[in-house]
Amino acid sequence: MAIYNKITVIGGGAWGTALAAMVARAGRDVLLWAREDGVVTSINEAHENKDFLPGISLPQSLKATGDLGRAAASDVLLMVVPAQFVRTIARDLKPYLKESTPIILCAKGIEQSSGKLMNDVLTEVLPKSPLVVLSGPTFAREVALGMPSAVTIASKYQQIAQNVAETLGQPTFRPYLSRDVIGAEVGGAVKNVLAVACGIVAGLELGENARAALIARGLAEMVRFGESFGAKRETMMGLCGLGDLILTCSSSQSRNMSLGMALGQGKSVDEIMSGRISVAEGYHTAGILAEIAERENIEMPIAGAVNEILHNSGNVKEIVQDLMNRPYVSEL
Repeated sequence: MAIYNKITVIGGGAWGTALAAMVARAGRDVLLWAREDGVVTSINEAHENKDFLPGISLPQSLKATGDLGRAAASDVLLMVVPAQFVRTIARDLKPYLKESTPIILCAKGIEQSSGKLMNDVLTEVLPKSPLVVLSGPTFAREVALGMPSAVTIASKYQQIAQNVAETLGQPTFRPYLSRDVIGAEVGGAVKNVLAVACGIVAGLELGENARAALIARGLAEMVRFGESFGAKRETMMGLCGLGDLILTCSSSQSRNMSLGMALGQGKSVDEIMSGRISVAEGYHTAGILAEIAERENIEMPIAGAVNEILHNSGNVKEIVQDLMNRPYVSEL
């Protein structure tokens, strides 16, 4: 068992900043890499990420950089960039990175161009880097404020996973170990799309009964999708599946749910997306998720409906009505 003392967070968004702050408060030597010069300056000079996590004071020990070479010189890296940028950033990191440096994958999504989960993307680009997946029900702001949270840490490298748990674990940040990397990834990716659906239900003011039903039926879709690729059902019933789904479908703090709420309230997709600086991963994941489900004959009507609304100009009210009018079938 070992603790990593020199840690780099790759990604200066809300989640990356929250993780960096949390680890810095545990006494680790933490460096945050951000693409945006303004984020680097804000963290180093004002000890705040004014663009992505405003109003939260960051530890003065936390430093930021835009230099990937400097960022790569670390005991362990947390990859916290949006899912669709993981491949590009990994390629940029590769010349500077020691092959033995573990990478903790914190991005949630499916690559649009290939249909691959994030661990497969990183394995292609950095085949010798030990990978660990961190996923669970976590709002960035609450983690940054030191409020209690729990996550799944999944890896085939169990000793490294244990080291990561010892490094990140705190009384207010509790990790649970797993070997099911696919399950951890599927939960994190699919729940974003389902959260858009829950937001639509909230925006249409369809009530709490409808939201609860959607969460339950969405979980069934998540499990079907995961099991078709070898994930374990019990993983998706845990923190990184059901736990993350409940959180993301229960609060407008969720970028994905707030996207759906705006759709339900009558705003257009273009209008909503043009006004955002933070990424709603469900928007990007919906299309490829629906494509894979259709190709592999996985029944995912909710995910398919979200894709129709987001990417095929589907009418929100008509699509919701179509879902409710589907033939009656067995729940299991």
